Amino acid sequence: MNGLLIALQFLTRLPVTLKQMPSAEQNGRSVLWYPLVGMLIGIVLWLAHYLLDDVPAVLQAALLLSLWVAMSGGLHLDGLADSADAWAGGFGDKQRTLEIMKDPRSGPIAVVALLLLLLLKFAALMVLLGAASTSALLLAPLLARSALPLLFLTTPYVRKGGLGQALSSHLPRQHLPWLLAAVAGVSLVFIPAAWLALITAGLVFVLCRQLMLKHLGGTTGDTAGALLEIMECAIVVVLGCAAS
Repeated sequence: MNGLLIALQFLTRLPVTLKQMPSAEQNGRSVLWYPLVGMLIGIVLWLAHYLLDDVPAVLQAALLLSLWVAMSGGLHLDGLADSADAWAGGFGDKQRTLEIMKDPRSGPIAVVALLLLLLLKFAALMVLLGAASTSALLLAPLLARSALPLLFLTTPYVRKGGLGQALSSHLPRQHLPWLLAAVAGVSLVFIPAAWLALITAGLVFVLCRQLMLKHLGGTTGDTAGALLEIMECAIVVVLGCAAS
């Protein structure tokens, strides 16, 4: 089964149909395709920007952000919301934090976290569009989805069962370091401002991973989604500040 199709079905809402359910091993190998999925999302955003070139920046930023969220179906935003609720309500207790994370309801902390992140992303997109700087549209989804394999590679997975456990247990560990090095190298060679985005992504990764270890002793699917959203937001905000 094509690992790219598995990755596309999991990370996006593109109309991808698999002939059969992938095995745990196939899900694990599909992680190698996560950076390419991020690049494809970035290309779609860049093409949308090109088609909307004559649209005022404020409206174009809103449309691009809506497309960005729609392509993932809000999957990672849900992880951010669950993580925000759990970290605020868990009071440092690992088991309580994990239980809150499983609750499908969103509390006020989750709503505030989502609003602030989307507001920052929208404002940064407006600045970037006004400065005619579009490299963030490629870099943010690419680097954020490249961070997921690195997270599963370096951080224990603390919730037993489910897809996340399968991804963590069946990672192609020998190939991932080379893949991530290639992503960084290609970004630096071909995409403007990649060095600043890579520094930002690295700092966000280290900080979020430390928080995960402190609160949970490792990662879950929800905290992985939170990492992705926070990293995307940080990259567009930092590049927006640099472009202003």
